[in-house]
Amino acid sequence: MIEAAMIWNEPNNKSHWDRELDPDWELFAGMARLAGQAIRAENARLPRVLGGISPIDPVFIQKMGARGTLAEMDAVAVHGFPLDWNLWQIQEWPAKIAEIKAVTDLPVWVSEVGVSSFGAEEVQAWGLRRTAELLKGQAPRVHWYSLYDLPSTWEATTRHREAEGSSYYRHFYMGLLREDGSPKPSAEAFAEHGGYMGLCQWFHYQDHRLDDAVAWMKRLGVRYMRTGLSWADSFRPDALAWFDRQMEALRDFDVTVTFCFTPEHRGIAPHHTSPPQVTEEFAEFCGSMIRRYAG
Repeated sequence: MIEAAMIWNEPNNKSHWDRELDPDWELFAGMARLAGQAIRAENARLPRVLGGISPIDPVFIQKMGARGTLAEMDAVAVHGFPLDWNLWQIQEWPAKIAEIKAVTDLPVWVSEVGVSSFGAEEVQAWGLRRTAELLKGQAPRVHWYSLYDLPSTWEATTRHREAEGSSYYRHFYMGLLREDGSPKPSAEAFAEHGGYMGLCQWFHYQDHRLDDAVAWMKRLGVRYMRTGLSWADSFRPDALAWFDRQMEALRDFDVTVTFCFTPEHRGIAPHHTSPPQVTEEFAEFCGSMIRRYAG
């Protein structure tokens, strides 16, 4: 069921890692290295993937190599949203992957790529088909983000809200399905490539969409997908019961499980982007999840 373990999410993006507390990623590099070792100790055959970077930055990958972090990884990953937030054009995808391949011999995954339908649903469908054309044969794994639109009553996981203006609201329209569960034109476009492209879908604690998501992924021909198990959520009541339910529901897919998000009371600062007070605690969480679901 679990085909890979991913360590953190967008570590070079301030929405997911606090650069003020760790300006040159020294703390992150050490934390990820320990997490990779803990995962290997539980399952030496399970691929370990460095969390997808956003922006795509070869210098960050070089830093991880110099600090020994890549020695504990079996792949690296990138994220790209050129029609929404990145300062490059969609046809540059092969060149962006080549930038990372130039600084590491590890396979390069695309663990998040997507297009918002904020402007027009037809643009999203076109962007999906064009993305599939550009990335086919370029990466061993491509996860489309995402299956569902973000509910309007939730908040997007970003620290750019004050600076983003209307761009913030693009976060809410990344799904193949609208908030009410009805399909957009991009769902049909995805089904054309479901044998090649996977999905990235984050499930919140006790997410009411889980069962419907499974049914939709099967309908769309999804073989592999990416989701997360939150270290912060592990301190919630009945957290293990929720994790068990989520992983059991996803048993028919090849799952890349992402470990991330610092519990507020265990961070240097009280925020999910903070480096942990005790680096080993995150590694212990990763090891325990692999032991439970892929030991």
